[in-house]
Amino acid sequence: MFAGKTVWITGASSGIGEALAYEFSAAGAKLILSARRPDELSRVKEACLQLDGAEGMMVLPLDVTDERAISDATKVARSFTGRIDMLINNAGISQRALCVDTEMATYRKLFEVDVFGQIALTKAVLPIMLEQGSGHIAVTASVAGKVGVAQRTGYCAAKHAMMGFFDALRAEVAKDGLFVTTITPGFIRTNIAKYALKGDGSAFDQVDQNIAGGMDVTDCAKVILAGLHKGKKEIAVGQGREMKALWVKRFFPNLLFRMVEKMG
Repeated sequence: MFAGKTVWITGASSGIGEALAYEFSAAGAKLILSARRPDELSRVKEACLQLDGAEGMMVLPLDVTDERAISDATKVARSFTGRIDMLINNAGISQRALCVDTEMATYRKLFEVDVFGQIALTKAVLPIMLEQGSGHIAVTASVAGKVGVAQRTGYCAAKHAMMGFFDALRAEVAKDGLFVTTITPGFIRTNIAKYALKGDGSAFDQVDQNIAGGMDVTDCAKVILAGLHKGKKEIAVGQGREMKALWVKRFFPNLLFRMVEKMG
């Protein structure tokens, strides 16, 4: 399915990114693992190498908000096998604060990481894929990219922006033989709430009960890989009531607005 393909995953040091690394590795892909924490990336690499089918692997620390670093990292990533078959834009942070309590600097940080970082890396990799005449770009968005909820104004805004950008990019590059997939997870059991930003930009550092009761991250990764293999343009993954919100938003938007207002 992905054997021999070169796959670059950002946000690979934990959560969905880490789980995807294990699934791609088991499928025989050659991996480039990126995140800001090199020690955690090394841990994930060693775990991947223990799996049957594991192929070559590169640890490439990267802060997606550093555009100069992105340019240099892309050159290194390409030198690994001479090509980049798939880019998984998975780096990101969340938010837990009311709008009235959220500083503009916090909103800007959310957009730098969740939006501009993904765009910058995609723009760096895109010419390589166009030259190859093939490639697949995916982005981990969120149900929050389609449904707005309280205490997530910045996060929802960023994820809505990601959905719009990558949907538009898909329309541009389809003629060139490139694929673009938006992934819309619901509540997945990861540490995303722990590292979410409070209004002042500090870490939320608390357990989110919705996240704690969400879908197992390994099961999530398996669903994503199956969707990528099928070339799906959008992959919705989750098991809770938040997934039903996608359907309600589409057909009964006013009902959904009332529902989230009560929740808020």
